[in-house]
Amino acid sequence: QVQLVESGGGLVHAGGSLRLSCAAFGRILSPYTVAWYRQAPGKQRELVATITSGTSIGYADSVQGRFFISRDNAKNTAYLQMNSLRPEDTAVYYCRHSQGGYDKWGQGTQVTVSS
Repeated sequence: QVQLVESGGGLVHAGGSLRLSCAAFGRILSPYTVAWYRQAPGKQRELVATITSGTSIGYADSVQGRFFISRDNAKNTAYLQMNSLRPEDTAVYYCRHSQGGYDKWGQGTQVTVSS
C-alpha cells in the first residue's frame, strides 16, 4: 500500500517562499503523474501544478511564474517550490499520484501566508 506524506508547510509573510515535499512510501509499480492541489476554507479544491512521468509540466494561471513543480524519481519524492507567496495562497496543499487505476492522495499540509 502506497502512502503519500506532504511536508514543508507553515506560516510565512507575503512575498516569502516555502518548499513543499511529497514523499511516497511503498512500492509503486507504474509511471505516474504527480499533482499538487490546494483547498482554501470554504472553497473547492483546485489544481495547482502537475508533472507527468515524462516531466511535462503544467500550472494554474494563478501560480504561473511563482510556483515550480519538480520530482526526484529515485527518491519517489515530488516538490513544490512556492515563491512570492500571497495571502490568497493560504490553503491546505495536497499531493496526488495518478495513472490509470493508481490514484493516491496525501493528507495535506497547511500553508498560511500573512499580509
